[in-house]
Amino acid sequence: MEKIYGNTGGLGAREENALLRFYRRRVPPEQPISRELALDAGRLSRELRRRIGFLIDRSGIVTHVILGDYASIKLPGLSAERRGLGRLAGVRFVTTRLEGEGPCDEDLTELVLKRLDLLVSISVGEDGVPRLFSTAHVSPGENARQPHTLLPPVDASGLDMGVSGLIAAIEEELERLRPLRKTGDTAPRAILVSVTNAPKNAAREHMDELMELAKSAGIVVAGEVIQHRAHPDPKTHMGRGKMDEVGLLAVSRDANLLIFDQELSPSQIGAVSERLDMAAVDRTQLILDIFAQRARTSEGKLQVELAQLKYLLPRLVGKNPALSRLAGGIGTRGPGESKLEIDRRRARERIARIEKELAAVKKKRGVQRSRRSKAGLPVVSIVGYTNAGKSTLLNALTGSEVLTQDLLFATLDPSSRRLRFPEEREIIITDTVGFIRDLPKDLVTAFSATLEELSHADLLLHVADAASQGLEERMESVEKILEKLDLDRIPTLKVLNKCDLLDEDEAQVLARRVGGVAVSARKPETLVPLLSHMENLLFHRRDDT
Repeated sequence: MEKIYGNTGGLGAREENALLRFYRRRVPPEQPISRELALDAGRLSRELRRRIGFLIDRSGIVTHVILGDYASIKLPGLSAERRGLGRLAGVRFVTTRLEGEGPCDEDLTELVLKRLDLLVSISVGEDGVPRLFSTAHVSPGENARQPHTLLPPVDASGLDMGVSGLIAAIEEELERLRPLRKTGDTAPRAILVSVTNAPKNAAREHMDELMELAKSAGIVVAGEVIQHRAHPDPKTHMGRGKMDEVGLLAVSRDANLLIFDQELSPSQIGAVSERLDMAAVDRTQLILDIFAQRARTSEGKLQVELAQLKYLLPRLVGKNPALSRLAGGIGTRGPGESKLEIDRRRARERIARIEKELAAVKKKRGVQRSRRSKAGLPVVSIVGYTNAGKSTLLNALTGSEVLTQDLLFATLDPSSRRLRFPEEREIIITDTVGFIRDLPKDLVTAFSATLEELSHADLLLHVADAASQGLEERMESVEKILEKLDLDRIPTLKVLNKCDLLDEDEAQVLARRVGGVAVSARKPETLVPLLSHMENLLFHRRDDT
């Protein structure tokens, strides 16, 4: 259905009909706009004292008629079907300007962000007659001085500029300069964004961790942006200028996803997605996606689904590109609103069913704990920051073969094994899900059935990566989570793993400073002091030496 896009407030019936009639006009293939259409648009634009714009496809059909205000005009979202470094959007943007000559900065930004075929700015005189036509196009090549190229302005006699040939030449050059990729490489390409007031060193460590999370999710990192500011923008999280900068970087790097290090509100994600015309997710959603990939058991899958539903429920608010398959459209009464309510009701019903199933899991675990208690077997739970080597340590202590990878959250489902001490003493040792800075609260809630196991442990092994740059911050993050879960009352033995990556003296000094034991899970001889400490704590034995 033909309609007028943009700022339509205050339009009368005559003006509205005049704008709608523009859809019937056709533009010659080799001209950016016909002289007649430009004249009619200029006169109406001056009469309304508003900018008028058109999106015109390559066959000369007007696909969108857009109305702005006196100084600015906003383009609607475009289909991403043609998105890519080697292709343009398939439409040109032609717009009137009531003051000044040439394209304004906002229009040039839209040209690059939306990969428009061309941008044509019409300078309109006081009498409504077009004076100059200024044309711009995207600059091929990531290393171009400017992301756009301005052509010399022309008057109405210079409109026969061979538009189809110009567009074909631009696309050919874009394709030639496009980075080569392996056949079948469909991994998402992301720009990582952090808006923070943290010191530079901490901001760098947090960005490195976000990069590792992206890697764990199978995402290719195409670039990163760190903005230091006292407070995030309440509407878009980052400032408008920085947001456009990120968008231009994404276009130049052929990225199709933005990942924010901080948690964003639904409205912030929507504003960023709408402005940059690409999907945006925050750190929480990224972690949830990793958990969904890692879950193997039915229990783990239920827990992840519960966390995802609780995260997405308040975000079912309309046509957010990041949630387009989950949310119904809203904004008017009727089918859109009822579709949204149906989505919400189904989500709540599914949450209730999963919580009931997980309650049964808790009951089953309670029976298992009761059996272990009757057998008199002490329980040791391994906790710690993700990728600290917990599963590797479990394998080294028990001779098992739990999956280990150099990825964040490589193992999600808990594993329990028996460990035999001298004098025929046995314990149960359990590896649990890894923790991380600012662990999403929905994950903590969803994994309560798993984390409840920790509350019945006789000893916690807090495993940390001794070679990590942010060792103490990561240990503090784990301790805060344990405190929130009321687990700080359980005796805890700190274990500094991966000490083979440090000098031996340095590792011992570090262990004394944090009050822990230095080990390397890959070197069995370093585990002897750890076993001795565990035995003393569990069986109240003293070291005679």
